[in-house]
Amino acid sequence: MSKKVIEIDADKVMPPAEASEFLKSGYIKDYVSDIVVKASPEEIDAVQVFSRKLVEDYGYPKTYLQTRPQFRVRIRPSDEAKGYPIDIAVFNGKTKTEDDLFMVVECKKKNKKDGLAQLKLYLDMSPASLGVWFNGNEHVYLQKLHRKSGAREYRELPNIPRYGQRIEDIGLYKRKDLVTPSNLKAVFRDLRNHLAGTTTGITRDEALAQEIINLLFCKILDEQGTSPEETVTFRAGVDEEAKEVKKRILDLFEKVKTAVYDDVFLKTDTITLDAESVRYVVGELQNYCVMDADRDAIGDAFEVFIGPALRGTEGQFFTPRNVVKMMVDILDPKPGEKIIDPACGSGGFLITALAHVWEHIQKEAKQKKWTERQRIKQEVEVATNCFRGIDKDSFLAKVCKAYMALIGDGRGGVFCENSLLPPTEWNPVTQSKVEMGTFDVLLTNPPFGAKIPIKGSAILSQYDLGYKWGRDKATKEPIRLAQLEEKRSPQILFLERCLQLLKPGGRMGIVLPESIIGNPSYEYLVAFMQKHTLIRGVVTMPEQLFKTSGKGGTHTKVAVLFLEKRAGKKDYEIFMSDVKWCGHDSRGNPTLRKNPETGKMVLLDEVPLVPKRYREVVRGARKHDHLGFLLKEKQINNRIFVPKYYDPEIESEINGLKKTHKLMRLGDLQKSKVISVDTGVEIGKMAYGTGTIPFIRTSDLSNWEIKADFKHGVSKKIYDDTIHKIDVKNGDILLVRDGTYLIGTSAIVTEADLPMLFQSHIYRVRVLKPSVVSPWLLFACLNTPIVKRQIRSKQFTQDIIDTLGKRFMEILIPVPKDEEFATKIGLETQSIIEDRAKLRNRAKEIALELQGPSILTPEDMEVLSDI
Repeated sequence: MSKKVIEIDADKVMPPAEASEFLKSGYIKDYVSDIVVKASPEEIDAVQVFSRKLVEDYGYPKTYLQTRPQFRVRIRPSDEAKGYPIDIAVFNGKTKTEDDLFMVVECKKKNKKDGLAQLKLYLDMSPASLGVWFNGNEHVYLQKLHRKSGAREYRELPNIPRYGQRIEDIGLYKRKDLVTPSNLKAVFRDLRNHLAGTTTGITRDEALAQEIINLLFCKILDEQGTSPEETVTFRAGVDEEAKEVKKRILDLFEKVKTAVYDDVFLKTDTITLDAESVRYVVGELQNYCVMDADRDAIGDAFEVFIGPALRGTEGQFFTPRNVVKMMVDILDPKPGEKIIDPACGSGGFLITALAHVWEHIQKEAKQKKWTERQRIKQEVEVATNCFRGIDKDSFLAKVCKAYMALIGDGRGGVFCENSLLPPTEWNPVTQSKVEMGTFDVLLTNPPFGAKIPIKGSAILSQYDLGYKWGRDKATKEPIRLAQLEEKRSPQILFLERCLQLLKPGGRMGIVLPESIIGNPSYEYLVAFMQKHTLIRGVVTMPEQLFKTSGKGGTHTKVAVLFLEKRAGKKDYEIFMSDVKWCGHDSRGNPTLRKNPETGKMVLLDEVPLVPKRYREVVRGARKHDHLGFLLKEKQINNRIFVPKYYDPEIESEINGLKKTHKLMRLGDLQKSKVISVDTGVEIGKMAYGTGTIPFIRTSDLSNWEIKADFKHGVSKKIYDDTIHKIDVKNGDILLVRDGTYLIGTSAIVTEADLPMLFQSHIYRVRVLKPSVVSPWLLFACLNTPIVKRQIRSKQFTQDIIDTLGKRFMEILIPVPKDEEFATKIGLETQSIIEDRAKLRNRAKEIALELQGPSILTPEDMEVLSDI
């Protein structure tokens, strides 16, 4: 049974507001029953993963499974009542009676020994013949055997049978029967944890990764070389000795080494895992076609096995396959075009681009009626002559080289070099195959991060971006200065090296931190791009995209830039897209939600929709929205290229308000002295807890008010020494300007909140002319949905946090033209705020009264005096 592919139309993907209806904090929807259950780690990482695996990978009908309510088995054979709850029960039919119980799956977070003991107990107390223990990290498959003596025995299986398959047929798969894995990363995590815990002599993740990569190449070669009706070689049968399995795999590995020649593997390379470990890996992978996986199998394996210990310090984060495909589809490389990735990693961009180019060749072959031999010859020539990859990590370069060789050659175009070094320092072969200014298409996700700076004049002096930048006194434009920087983040230099590699008119797709296109400190870099390229497109990604890379991943929010190496053209059109869903959450779980209209589960992933939207928008065939719209280059404000800043949906909503509202820009209100806007102060952590005068931080603002149980207080002396810097009055509005999730949160100060100090991450907005707009009405306006949307569109990533910056002054405030209605809203807002303040103070009084005056401390008396 092959994996069911859900095709999602752009109009059927639920926006975040609708999807939130199906998300309860701390709860998820059970895959089998659709019942909402508590989102425990066991539930997320084990029960839901294996439930999906049973249906999508093994083909069991969902109606044959029971998760909620849990099916129970007897505690003792003589019991009538059933007490032990089974995490996943698999039956022989829809009736789900005890006699039909076929398999029990136990998913508790136990160690293997305890997990097996409990699984055997459940099997002893039930008629089920198969059992699975899976805790999200490891698994065991058991078959219960009944001997003639009446004794029960258990044997471990290399896998469980697919739906309709006999146990003795496990491993006897034809090539056509292999299925697309639903969660390949979970499979690799299982393998990694098992091997790390049981393999003798190999304990480091790097060494385990090499072993699993070698086995994966055996699997891939077997998938490619086996016809649909033939039985695969990469298999492990139920009654097969582990040493027999390993011998067959070693023979297959010899073919791998022969297939990719000795520029990838040495003649002495072998698989050193013990036979039982090989059998375990083969048993777990044999069911799947890894070549059909949604993501790069090699890259996934590397992520799981190497982890952040190796990759995090090098800034390496593997690009999800949906983003890679989106970039390739938009750049649309053609046969004969030279393509390069100067930070190729395990080869995800090159593999996907090669498949894309081959599709063009296959269409041409069909039109021109080429023979299969002619087509294959053309495909190999393109792979060999037109594709180049560079990576400074020797292991990654080797993996990429082998992968390219296995799918169609091209291994001779992959090199282990530091792309940022002067080309004269590269190996002569690399120099001859990778020449500056000769490539038509470049696709890359370079390493990025301030923690891995590039230093040294030998490297930095090659690049304009390796120098300091200032401003021309006359034009105020960014200009390169004569002095070199001491260091630069790698992504900055990679951008210029990529441009050097492209020929005039060449096209580039590059993944960069979003801060580069929105943070004023990078204006020089944007100016450099505008001088040397046409910025054809910008697609920003949600923060979750790389959050799952390795342990914890990175919070860095990224954008994909599409550039054309061409200078001088002005007022061209730029494609903009703000992707809000990328197919997974920050834990790596698929973002599946039920569509309220159709009732069907859909994957919230807007990334695959972008290429189609790009073509539609460029042709003028579709209405503009956040997922796709065009801007003229002259419409770019302050060199800000962040798509959400220009969200056409916000503009449309604002235009719709013009009939009924006066739209007041905060900057104009400040300029005309209707309001003043200032920021708070920082007093240092040593001042925290020195007294009871509130020092208000961003987390102390909630639900329109300042929390009564604010986190930090300061002494009166610190208050007296600081208040002259920024005072606070009744009616002042406090609004969070820096952070991430709290930006835009606001509160209005009442007499009950004073005295106070507040931190620099907060704006203080003071109304100076209440005849124009009262503070209460302004506060209500700041909390309208349209203002909240504007705030989101103007908060940009700055290093590790977001900030509004001066863009706050661009926000339009919707003040009702109906003055009577506006006055009513202002007065009602004032009443709500002041009444809540009175109630909050009364709550304090009650607590102190309850304690009694005889035992009040000096601190208590100070609180009372404040009240």
